[in-house]
Amino acid sequence: MSKLIKSQKEIEAMRESGRIAALILKQLTEAAKPGVTTLELDALAEELIHQHGVKHAFKDYDGFPGVLCTSVNDIIVHGVPNDTALKDGDIVGLDFGVILDGWYSDTAVTVGVGEISHEARRLMQVTKKALRLGIKKAKPGSTTGDIGNTIERYVESEGYSIVRDLVGHGVGKKLHEEPQVPNWGKRHTGTVLEVGMVIAIEPMVIDGPSNAIKLDSDKFSYKSADGSLTAHFEHTVAITEQGPKILTQV
Repeated sequence: MSKLIKSQKEIEAMRESGRIAALILKQLTEAAKPGVTTLELDALAEELIHQHGVKHAFKDYDGFPGVLCTSVNDIIVHGVPNDTALKDGDIVGLDFGVILDGWYSDTAVTVGVGEISHEARRLMQVTKKALRLGIKKAKPGSTTGDIGNTIERYVESEGYSIVRDLVGHGVGKKLHEEPQVPNWGKRHTGTVLEVGMVIAIEPMVIDGPSNAIKLDSDKFSYKSADGSLTAHFEHTVAITEQGPKILTQV
């Protein structure tokens, strides 16, 4: 059996990894309030990892210093936790995963801190819906291009830009496996999805006309090049005969 194809038993093991990640992420979401630092959120994540008896998926991955990615406002992904306090009106992307019995999970949400603007709320709603639409395409016989095309067309129809330089990916015994899952593309192109594949679908959206990004000075965080607000949502999804099954939910 190809490494890309997981058995039903293996998918169930990944579902448990995903369930625990989702439980922890829910608690982190509730803790993201004005005055809290992203370093405090990271410490809470580490404490919850120990409580659930799982391992962290992100810390030390390519040298990343935290167990949680905390991406504030114009940071798209891979934001490094630090001692800057969240402010009323910020939005913060929380990207998180765990390892259970060798199986990875990967999931993300963008959270409003205190009272946020209408513009920020709409950006988050569109990005979340883009993920939902992308997941609907994750069926046997569809392609990664079908997923990307659906996400791209919807996001751009709402007046936003989709990030092209960063992509979703396969998940399994490694955090990042094949295939790549871009959030843009042409229908009927890319990798054909088969029963047993598990992929992370993760739209990354910029509130502006440009999809240009840049690497921050910390060498981990990717930001919108023009400082525009950004949002990111992600689920780990199994391809099954019955259609897509979200593994990273409570």
